[in-house]
Amino acid sequence: MTHSTSHLLNADLHCHSVVSDGTLTPEDLAARAKANGVELWALTDHDEIGGQARALAAAHAQGMKYLTGVEISVTFIGHTVHIVGLGFDVNNAALAQGLRDTRGGRTQRAREMAEGLAKVGIPGAFEGALPYVGNPELISRTHFARFLVESGVCKDTNEVFRKYLTEGKPGYVAHRWATLRDAVTWITQAGGVAVVAHPARYKFTPNEEFALFTEFKGFGGQGVEVVTGSHSAAEYVSYAHTAREFGLAASRGSDFHSPAESHTELGTLPLLNSQLTPVWDLLGSRIQ
Repeated sequence: MTHSTSHLLNADLHCHSVVSDGTLTPEDLAARAKANGVELWALTDHDEIGGQARALAAAHAQGMKYLTGVEISVTFIGHTVHIVGLGFDVNNAALAQGLRDTRGGRTQRAREMAEGLAKVGIPGAFEGALPYVGNPELISRTHFARFLVESGVCKDTNEVFRKYLTEGKPGYVAHRWATLRDAVTWITQAGGVAVVAHPARYKFTPNEEFALFTEFKGFGGQGVEVVTGSHSAAEYVSYAHTAREFGLAASRGSDFHSPAESHTELGTLPLLNSQLTPVWDLLGSRIQ
């Protein structure tokens, strides 16, 4: 594929399965991606690569090309930032260990969240959230939110987050994640490319955002999600500018989690601007 046309590829390089906090299996996601015309796919579960073999097999069964993927949670200037890794070696020991360490803090955090909810009259939330968890190591706020909706405490997951699970609310417990340097290093040393996920979501000041991209690039990061489910049309333009300013390749991904919850379906985003270097151009030899 020549560089002049590779931006036309329908690539979806950000989505989640039951292996983390999505509601579909890797096989169902692959079928859904294929049905929407996806040609190059990556499953990027949170801090977990346990679904990669299934996702690769499912992609091939559907006739799609595949890139290994993961979304790593990092703490940067007191905020949680997500770094997507693409095209890495799934058997890399340092990456696997780093992800294990990152996941390890989640269960303790979940128990503390449940204690906070119990204090405001919502008992049993830890046990209540567990049936929604595909992987017990990866219990997260999303699972608590689904439990509170299903049990009638709130009408939708947005209401749960607003009332209970954001900073200053009863069920919120901060978690110390990996550092930016850790995540980028794990990915790049495993032969992959590190990408800043959905940068508009972090609500950084211009100075903070400049610091994020400067440090990310300094540690060896090479990409940024420009076209993603949570970005507006104006943000596509703004982060295309960021990609050019910092010399980063551009990525595209729906961040699909669930048919019921996700606003953006797999494979339905606008194509990348032809002035950008698609991240898959850096990963040609890693595409399976």
